[in-house]
Amino acid sequence: MSAAVPSASINDADATLQHLLGRYSVGPKHLVEPGPDSAQLLLMAEAALRAPDHGELLPFRFKLVRGAARTRMAALFEAAARAAGKDAAGALIDAERALRPPVTVAVLARIDLGHPLVPAHEQWVCVGGAVANFLNAAHLLGFGGKMLSGAKVRDPGISAAFCGPGETLLGWIALGTPARRPAGPSRKGGATQALQDWG
Repeated sequence: MSAAVPSASINDADATLQHLLGRYSVGPKHLVEPGPDSAQLLLMAEAALRAPDHGELLPFRFKLVRGAARTRMAALFEAAARAAGKDAAGALIDAERALRPPVTVAVLARIDLGHPLVPAHEQWVCVGGAVANFLNAAHLLGFGGKMLSGAKVRDPGISAAFCGPGETLLGWIALGTPARRPAGPSRKGGATQALQDWG
């Protein structure tokens, strides 16, 4: 016979779930200092490790951009903008975007296409689950965050700066304290659209 779960634990779990259901993405222009510290970032990474991971392959990596590294990333963004044909003003806007979040986390996939047991699509599911858990943990710790991507991930200079052998740059998670907090029900519609009976 399983032990009864204390009502206090049930209440705590319900409160946590309700808080999680209030998560929205918060863009860089609404993120201010302080950003998460090293201990808090480790907790987010621990949460990411709880994503379903067939074969325990760890097909993802997170690379922190903070401190002086933010300026180096801004230079990469500016160079990529110029290479894409933007004028000086447009390139400067891209550089400034790199400096807005207190902390930025590059998200990399490391997919083993030749794995004998775990097909690529299962590894990609793990990467997505890891990003979701990372962002959910940030929310529960009181931070705002948003996953950002776009054409910059395909820029050769940016990709080379972030990726090691066999890695693919997917984008960046912007993190910080939200200057405003979106509220209200999900804009995606009701859960019944996602949850359906089969058979």
